[in-house]
Amino acid sequence: MKVMKFGGTSVGTPARMKDVAKLVTSSGQPVFVVLSAMSGTTNSLIEISDYLYKKNPEGANEVINKLEQKYMKHVDELYSTEEWRANTRNFLIGEFNYLRSFTKELFTSFEEKSIVAQGEMISTNMVTNYMKEQGINATLLSALDFMRTDKNSEPDPLYIKEKLNAVLEKNKDVQIYITQGFICRNAYGEIDNLQRGGSDYTASLIGAAINAEEIQIWTDIDGMHNNDPRVVDKTTPVHQLHFEEAAELAYFGAKILHPTCIQPAKYAGIPVRLLNTMEPEAEGTTISNATEVGKIKAVAAKDNITAIKIKSSRMLLATGFLRKVFEIFESYQTAIDMVCTSEVGVSMSIDNDTHLSEIVDELKKYGTVTVDTGMCIICVVGDLDWSNVGFETLAAEAMKNIPVRMISYGGSNYNISFLIKEEDKKRALQSLSDTLFNH
Repeated sequence: MKVMKFGGTSVGTPARMKDVAKLVTSSGQPVFVVLSAMSGTTNSLIEISDYLYKKNPEGANEVINKLEQKYMKHVDELYSTEEWRANTRNFLIGEFNYLRSFTKELFTSFEEKSIVAQGEMISTNMVTNYMKEQGINATLLSALDFMRTDKNSEPDPLYIKEKLNAVLEKNKDVQIYITQGFICRNAYGEIDNLQRGGSDYTASLIGAAINAEEIQIWTDIDGMHNNDPRVVDKTTPVHQLHFEEAAELAYFGAKILHPTCIQPAKYAGIPVRLLNTMEPEAEGTTISNATEVGKIKAVAAKDNITAIKIKSSRMLLATGFLRKVFEIFESYQTAIDMVCTSEVGVSMSIDNDTHLSEIVDELKKYGTVTVDTGMCIICVVGDLDWSNVGFETLAAEAMKNIPVRMISYGGSNYNISFLIKEEDKKRALQSLSDTLFNH
């Protein structure tokens, strides 16, 4: 069985919902479908929650009414029979009355997560109803019945596998299984969400739990590109990536995928395909444990980086120096992206400057501290094992006219990273494309 996940833009209009129905039934085989909320809905639900936090029920009701009118219009476009229009209208009336009920009670973070979850509840019900109207053997499975996180807010794979397979056993003869992405219950049974990766994470967890043949992530982009198409000319989709390569690209700026969400698929050895709902015939990108030896795949960029350098003559041959430095970042829950060391200093980059002033104050105990803001990490990804002679030279050649603050190579077999000023980002990305891919 394949798992097919569709994002918010893929179910963003009634016409696109119909396209999804065609895609999931085209093979004639059983398929497990994961749906996000319709594009824009989650933002509206967060806005409703924000009004309720601010004790402004009138503002919340105004947004609820506006959202309800939008969905009622979708009903007329999506369904062709009055029976299913009435069925879905009644469902939507219940949903929006449920949202209004929050304007009459004390509001907490638990209620907010219940509100935000309704976006996926609505989209999955609407699509399931449409498929049933078309005579498709589809059933809606509530993600709240099997998707759970543990006390550390991490997915509980054993629970998910046990509960999900029990649900499938009760629904053996179904062709299309539909469920919600993003939402789950926490260890205490409360409605919660998966946070990192959202619906993609749901699809990967389901794929691993049922040992799926393949996990497909459908968006409005034809896979991961070899550079940022918003910045660089002549980018092309990358047809094959190793899981580690995809994770590097996702972490360093490829927004199509969250780096965490493919981990369950990686550990289960299940390939993930990134496909385009608007161009379903496009090859897209396949992510698996296979490696294309000796090939540079893509370039990505991560903005809003801060570089911190600590210089200290006391560091020379001093054991424990780096431990003390890293403990400061850990105490402020600030992750480090890049690290470069010398005999008398260490440079690091971070992408979260919330506690920058406190961190700098602490670091001054150990040496002279210099801070550079407005920086950008450029990441070159591929099979960059050190035995592949010349790759680092090729990447450096492309950067020869760009001032580089730091270089990281050797921490991974899959990337070379350059820290530069954000103002040089476009030139750097274009030069790398011209040198690595367009020559």
